[in-house]
Amino acid sequence: MSEALEQESVHFIEQIIQDDIASGKHDGRIHTRFPPEPNGYLHIGHAMAIWLSFSMAEKYGGVTNLRFDDTNPTTEDTEYVNAIKRDIKWLGYDWEDRLFFSSDHFQTLYDFAVQLIEKGLAYVDDSTPEEIAEAKGDPQTPGTPTPYRDRSVEENLQLFREMKEGKYPDGTRVLRAKIDLASPNMLLRDPLMYRIKREPHHRTGDTWNIYPMYDFAHGQCDSIEEITHSLCSLEFENHRPLYDWFIEKLEIFPSRQIEFARLNLDYTVMSKRRLLRLVQEGYVQGWDDPRMPTLSGMRRRGYTPEAIINFVERSGLTKRNKINDISLLEFSVREHLNQVADRVMVVMDPVKVIISNYPEGQKESLPAINNPEDETAGSHELPFGREIYIERSDFMMDPPKKYFRLAPGKDVRLKFAYIIHCDDVVTDDSGHVQEIHCSYYPDSKSGSDSSGVKPKGTLHWVHAQDHVPVELRMYDRLFQVREPLADDAVDFVEHINPESMSVHQGARAEPYLADATAEKRYQFFRKGYFIQDPDSRPDHLIFNRTVTMRDSWAKKNG
Repeated sequence: MSEALEQESVHFIEQIIQDDIASGKHDGRIHTRFPPEPNGYLHIGHAMAIWLSFSMAEKYGGVTNLRFDDTNPTTEDTEYVNAIKRDIKWLGYDWEDRLFFSSDHFQTLYDFAVQLIEKGLAYVDDSTPEEIAEAKGDPQTPGTPTPYRDRSVEENLQLFREMKEGKYPDGTRVLRAKIDLASPNMLLRDPLMYRIKREPHHRTGDTWNIYPMYDFAHGQCDSIEEITHSLCSLEFENHRPLYDWFIEKLEIFPSRQIEFARLNLDYTVMSKRRLLRLVQEGYVQGWDDPRMPTLSGMRRRGYTPEAIINFVERSGLTKRNKINDISLLEFSVREHLNQVADRVMVVMDPVKVIISNYPEGQKESLPAINNPEDETAGSHELPFGREIYIERSDFMMDPPKKYFRLAPGKDVRLKFAYIIHCDDVVTDDSGHVQEIHCSYYPDSKSGSDSSGVKPKGTLHWVHAQDHVPVELRMYDRLFQVREPLADDAVDFVEHINPESMSVHQGARAEPYLADATAEKRYQFFRKGYFIQDPDSRPDHLIFNRTVTMRDSWAKKNG
């Protein structure tokens, strides 16, 4: 190991890896895996596990498998498999040729189960789920054996083979490990290994009538693939003794399970089951709805993979569960978008400004800097003429003191253009402003101003004739409370924010946006960061707001 790596501050999992390398364990080989179940889309919590498994292997010269834990045909689908692969690639990670499925190992897992039966360490149980649960006892009371625990090896082998052949209805028999009915760890009280489920599998079709339980498949698949460091979230800590028991009794490759605290986020839910409910019951418009904490939703909203990885790293790796502040995620997004997003002017609620002393019929192109944070970003041309639009909220007839926008008799700078002076206002009978008449200072052009006028405000604007209409979709947090699941007596959907999405029609943007591309990010002056939505068409441009300009995390932690 290099001296530089030894001097770095490392988290506890990295320290384990360094110690294993130093001791020569597995000949210094590092092999991790990311094993999602294809029963939903990945969410921001999975980003921690993806980053950890792939980055640790990459840093220490190892490799990472992508393995789908597809042991439950009822909830799994090829749609989810494809979405998961897309999301991992989008985050910047590559499993190369190491794509596996638990279903790849179904025959080997079946053979392992047969071995445990032959060793007297597994048996077929005909008890109902309720009878099994009652016989297990509770943490204070040891379990009791069911009438089937002492079946002979021969009978168990025959029954298990017949379960595989589909001779019994679903739920009538299970295969259980024979461990310890008095164990303080309830998971060791003869856990289920196989159940009958005569249902087509998304990859194996009707080949199998029985499917392994997660606790049996997980460790054995790790071992089959010779995973050296099986990194799991903290919820599986109590499963580790069972993980180790199966490996020990089968005398197979000794993969090691290591747990870490999962990444939780406030103002959201991090359960695929609950996210599925949001989708199925129409609370959101799909798994990739920009309000969802899914990676697909965040991508559609305009989050960048760099920002998500930065957030994961900032959140830190611990052994204790905590809820992370969503404003830290938003800070990470703003920080990266500030570096890469082109600046564009978009007027959401337009009011016309007529510059009376600007020649009629004349139009000029003004240079607009794409990104002041990136010297290589260049600039684009901005059309300017006699009639423009500004935000209605940027004008007041009777402004208060220290009002630095446009008002009768006031001067303001137009971004990248000229200084204008408000001369007159046209209103309707109700006093609603229809037009604002201004004059401009011809020698006040941005970049060559010699007017001597010193306005205190700068406004964004668009040309009244040369602009493109756009629809803006503004997103806020999906839930109104920090912990939607905190109160068991309240259905979490009751905490949904009814203003989590609003649509603004009639906004006007500078023509530069007409050439927007799918993954290009923009900062709309004073409005926030935006990305073009996949529903956008050349004749109907739609942009999603990623985050606002306001940074609450930096303010709290600055």
